[in-house]
Amino acid sequence: MTDPQVALLMLGIFILLVFLGFPIAFTLMALGIGFGYYAYFDAGRMWRAFNRLGEDADWWTTNTTWFEGFLNNRIFDLFINQTYTVMSNEVLTAVPLFLFMGYIVERANIVDRLFTTLNIASKNVPGSMGVAALITCALFATATGIVGAVVTLMGLLALPAMLKARYSTSFASGIICAGGTLGILIPPSIMLIVYAAASGVSIVRLYAGALLPGLVLVGLYILYVVGRAILQPSVAPRPTDEEVPDVPFGRLAVMIATSFLPLALLIFSVLGSILFGLATPTEAASIGALGGMLLAVAYRAMTFQRLRESVYLTVRTTAMVCFLFVGSYTFSAVFSYLGGEQLISEFVGGLNLTPLQFLIMAQIIIFLLGWPLEWSEIIIIFVPIFLPLLPMFGVDPLFFGILVALNLQTSFLTPPMAMSAYYLKGIAPPQVQLPQIFAGVMPFLFMVFVAMALVYIFPQTVFYLPELFYGR
Repeated sequence: MTDPQVALLMLGIFILLVFLGFPIAFTLMALGIGFGYYAYFDAGRMWRAFNRLGEDADWWTTNTTWFEGFLNNRIFDLFINQTYTVMSNEVLTAVPLFLFMGYIVERANIVDRLFTTLNIASKNVPGSMGVAALITCALFATATGIVGAVVTLMGLLALPAMLKARYSTSFASGIICAGGTLGILIPPSIMLIVYAAASGVSIVRLYAGALLPGLVLVGLYILYVVGRAILQPSVAPRPTDEEVPDVPFGRLAVMIATSFLPLALLIFSVLGSILFGLATPTEAASIGALGGMLLAVAYRAMTFQRLRESVYLTVRTTAMVCFLFVGSYTFSAVFSYLGGEQLISEFVGGLNLTPLQFLIMAQIIIFLLGWPLEWSEIIIIFVPIFLPLLPMFGVDPLFFGILVALNLQTSFLTPPMAMSAYYLKGIAPPQVQLPQIFAGVMPFLFMVFVAMALVYIFPQTVFYLPELFYGR
């Protein structure tokens, strides 16, 4: 076999092992080291260690030297260097801080007050509870960026209220699942940090570029909810005074000030300091983590147990991301060294695709990968395969990253591996069935595709803010 064929075999074995359920990070490491041993094998380098043995060497020295000889392969140097590269990556330093901010905010009892206030304020809007839930999800997603946390908390908070208000089960479920996935698109998205580390695109420009597309998607979701409530009132009946009481304007203003403003201030301080160049993403994440703790203390929700849970979840998620990066960097380096990356580039170049056809093909592949894989695995493992092809088709990696972020909303919504639906099913009342949840998310899935089309047709939705703040 030629080296490029070995590279394709390496990729094929990886895909097979993923479908068999092997841990992805450690599978990447094992394949990278295993095939890397073959790729970097140097018999002369290995035998130089053996030649140091003398005839009078004892058993321990002999066996130790043979062991060192077999390990005298550059793949182990590469693996150590890649691990150091990941651990010293300044962009990835922001990940644990943003995660900690999110987990703290989740436990600060802010979201329930926010949903209650928005529910009252939007009482006269068709589908008011759905609109309130989507806005709450968007704000909460901005503060956390953790899909599972948003879906779970909103499922416990908003889903029972909507079902009690006679909302259609599938309609209410779709709202929660779709709103919960916004955290991987709207800054400070953890996904965008990971994409920045994988692609080399400035995280600051990515955050600026994702704001308008994120608002477009939220707007499409709200338009669908309001339109469906107008055309089919039975799926979202107007709330009665008993379900959502009228509140005097003065009292409503106080409720907004105590529920909305603290979270809005935290979000603005984090995003504003990044977008206006007042702080690096890591420094802004530190501000967010401190602000989240202060909010938890102000709401009398900070306990040692909640702090310990937040730290544990932060460490666990951060370790998962770092292990994925180490494995992916090692795997990709070996795959490229064997000629796999060049082979794919030549194959795609030989198809004579237009830029639009290339983007459609890439997004279809990423959409299909979202069925068996999570977004982190797609971004860290497969997106780097497309990145070297972007100059060939004149595609800006910033624009490509935002399209991918929109597309990855679908990875949480598309059966059979719709994790957002499974998160919701895990905490929903027994009468809420998985097929009902799947049926509810389908219209929102269509809205994601509409948003992607709008971003392609109007690319300035991505480029306007980065160019405004930082120039071309």
